[in-house]
Amino acid sequence: MQPSSERLRLWLERGERGVRLRDAASGETVRWEDPRIRVVPVAGVSYRIEALDDPSFDPGRRLALVPEPQNEHDPNAVAIWNEERTLQLGYVPAAIAPELHGDERAVSLWRVEGGLRVLIVAADAWLGTPR
Repeated sequence: MQPSSERLRLWLERGERGVRLRDAASGETVRWEDPRIRVVPVAGVSYRIEALDDPSFDPGRRLALVPEPQNEHDPNAVAIWNEERTLQLGYVPAAIAPELHGDERAVSLWRVEGGLRVLIVAADAWLGTPR
């Protein structure tokens, strides 16, 4: 995610199968490749496949990113939990986790076959309620 002097403001709009992103200032669609955001697949879902269908991971739901510096396999690991931190779905991909600062926010965007796509934004980003 590229730093910006202007605070990112996004509307989350419900689509047929997930959530679309719209810039709140311009009304323009925000593409997943936009450098101000990250859209990532949840890694390790196959180990917790039963969690994938839980409503707390439905598109538009806020998620918790939980760093795991004591993780024996990867000290940069960042777990992805539901907002209440009662159910873990998986992890931020290992190639992306070291780039995070630890205060980012996350939202479930889109269910895909056997997985989930998650939006990760800077801590100061404004995210409008899914509509």
